[in-house]
Amino acid sequence: MHRVRMPLYLLALTFLMLSSAWLWRLDGQTAQPTATVFEGARLITGDGSSPIENSAFIVSGDKFTQVGRRGELRIPAGAAHVDLTGKTVMPALIDLHGHIGFQNVMQGTMSKAFYTRENLIDHLERLAYNGVGATVGVGDLEDRSDLRGGRTNWGDVPLQVRKEVIPNAALFRTAGTGIAWPGSGPQGDPSRVDVPYPVSTVEEARAAVQDYVRMKPEFIKIWVDDRGGTKKTLTPPLYRAIAEEAHKYNVPVGVHNVTLANAKELMRAGVEGWLHVPVRGGEAVDDELIAVVKQRIARNDRPKMWMTPALITAWMDTQGGKRPPWLDDPLLRDTYSPGQIEEYWGRPLAKMTPEQVERVRRDFELQASNAMKLRAAGMRIVSGTDTGQTRFLIGYFNQLDLESMVAMGLTPSEAIVAATRDPAEIARINAGLVRAGKSADFIVLDANPLEKIGNSRRINQVYLRGQKVDRSALNAKWLAEQNHATKSSLNNSKQK
Repeated sequence: MHRVRMPLYLLALTFLMLSSAWLWRLDGQTAQPTATVFEGARLITGDGSSPIENSAFIVSGDKFTQVGRRGELRIPAGAAHVDLTGKTVMPALIDLHGHIGFQNVMQGTMSKAFYTRENLIDHLERLAYNGVGATVGVGDLEDRSDLRGGRTNWGDVPLQVRKEVIPNAALFRTAGTGIAWPGSGPQGDPSRVDVPYPVSTVEEARAAVQDYVRMKPEFIKIWVDDRGGTKKTLTPPLYRAIAEEAHKYNVPVGVHNVTLANAKELMRAGVEGWLHVPVRGGEAVDDELIAVVKQRIARNDRPKMWMTPALITAWMDTQGGKRPPWLDDPLLRDTYSPGQIEEYWGRPLAKMTPEQVERVRRDFELQASNAMKLRAAGMRIVSGTDTGQTRFLIGYFNQLDLESMVAMGLTPSEAIVAATRDPAEIARINAGLVRAGKSADFIVLDANPLEKIGNSRRINQVYLRGQKVDRSALNAKWLAEQNHATKSSLNNSKQK
């Protein structure tokens, strides 16, 4: 049999052509844009400056790399383009005061048994759906010392979840379990009452802090509230010992307190944060407390003091006796069933008498006045929703918090800063601003919240860490769960 031999140069040429074709196909299959340019939106950067009209910003990976006006940036070769003409962009929100994880949203009940990784992530997804990029859990269910030589053995779900970057979910940080006089910490549902370290002596207070700091919390939470004279609470010697011990480890302290007298002593003890307005219960801020705030700033003595007013429910109650429009907001109905909305807020608000509405209005105005006076003295107002109890709507409360802060006296721009840049700085999260180097967490809106802060609820898209949140998939999941819960309830009713 005669063999046909191909010349060597033809073999080499054939090999080169086949190799080039294979490489071209491989490149065509795997090549992806290295960056995305978002163009045309009105851009609220989160620092309080005037918005950038007809803006452009570039996202590469999970970060912003360039921010400016359309046509003025250096566009990387091969970048994808997203046209946001007619939209408004603002940073994703940050929540410094959450109590998530304990609640089964579909059932409307709370339990330690619900505090699982899956349930905590569901809550973080609800936050992301509403434009929240990160939250700090307070009073979280974490293993701690029982101060008697044993452990609670509650696990480490919060400590594990804070290490993760979960698609379609807000980042999670923890402030740990908290410290309180036995039984005087978080109230409401019994599932949370015994979560904090129970301390009644200075020795226990110091021991609690020494165990607490091993969790590496964002801050140490304490409760100083006698619940209208019905409970014992942490005394000045106890909370001074907690603050002193915490500061040895360079860990800030955040407090839930009510009275003017305690606010002064806590401020003198160097406490940095307040979860709620520092003076409540019908009392007013006085010149002495304002002077203490100013003195700390002048001495550079832990001068970054902040509060999360969490006046959302008070603001909502001022609208009692009628049906506020937010009850029918599609954004709220995306995550809560009509029955839940009516049970939690619709019917209770409708039943309020004019006298009740007037009473809550006066209380809201007094707390707002206290907060604004302390802000003028140098404290920061930052967003924190106190979300966790069943009526406290996870995610949606972050939107209403913006409205409540404007009702307190902040401008829309100041409220946005209080919900983005400032809490991110306090929680040491690289977010809260649309700025080069920051995490690409932003909300695309169909209307301008600087004109009307309620427009922050007109969400078109949410991006976290440079990736679009799949809000359609989340909505479909919750709708299916609602339908299942409704059917189960009907079946149970028929069997009775």
